[in-house]
Amino acid sequence: MTRYEKLMDRIGKGERILIDGGTGTEVDRRGVPQLDNAWNGGGTLSHPHIVCEIHEDYLRHGAEIVISNTFATSRHALRDAGCEEHFVEYNRRAVELASQARSNMACPEALVAGGISYWTWTGRNPPLDDLENGVAAQAAVMAEAGADFLVLEMMIGIERMLVTLAGAQRSGLPVWVGLSCEADGEGGIRLLDGDALGDALTALGQKNVPLISIMHTDVRDVDACLDIVDRCWSGAVGVYAHTGDEIGDKWVFDNMISPADYAAYCRGWLARGVQVIGGCCGIRPEHIAEVRCLI
Repeated sequence: MTRYEKLMDRIGKGERILIDGGTGTEVDRRGVPQLDNAWNGGGTLSHPHIVCEIHEDYLRHGAEIVISNTFATSRHALRDAGCEEHFVEYNRRAVELASQARSNMACPEALVAGGISYWTWTGRNPPLDDLENGVAAQAAVMAEAGADFLVLEMMIGIERMLVTLAGAQRSGLPVWVGLSCEADGEGGIRLLDGDALGDALTALGQKNVPLISIMHTDVRDVDACLDIVDRCWSGAVGVYAHTGDEIGDKWVFDNMISPADYAAYCRGWLARGVQVIGGCCGIRPEHIAEVRCLI
């Protein structure tokens, strides 16, 4: 069996899997300069040793899945940053660095997930056809570079989520979907662009998605998200929440949740049947080390 097939077999048997924490915010915290309109994706080429070290730190603390530093290296984000010509190199090298970290840490069964998002820092969303083709090209580069599977991150609206999924699935790799949510103030939970979480889950129901995650979502909203997941989703479930705030293009590391407090939240999510657990922006190797004790 492939690494991915072994992973899904374990999930099918009810095992818990530890994923990594935030990579982009950790790149930022370690002093790597940002790209205008493409956040921390530039570190893959400007400071590859730091990106590799971050993956190694998560593996050292027990992560079995590391996500490539490609959240900000979509074709449209790099176009907005003025460096679209490096699209292939950014995405290929990011997967290679995660794979190198796996080798360096002697963790042959750890999986490298290619992270894909349609987020834009300028608000200029590409036309849907362009988005799907750009995602398909990004996914193909990741597949060729050796990614074990793909994860869609910060899916914040149903229409673009489905287009992104269609593009990613053209690679032939399995695709997990990460949904970013918030309370709507009226007792409901919605994706960040306003679509109801339940509607998003229904839309994914027949799309051959093995696992959905509630990710880049405030820890205080995750249980309400899981209430809806329990009603609307029959597949495997993951959670990787965030801590801190973004002001402009800068992540602010004030008032971060402590590793012990984050682990306390994770303990509750695992008790509800979540099987893949980790962290998103602001969650550091120290948090993952604490969560590892729960697996």
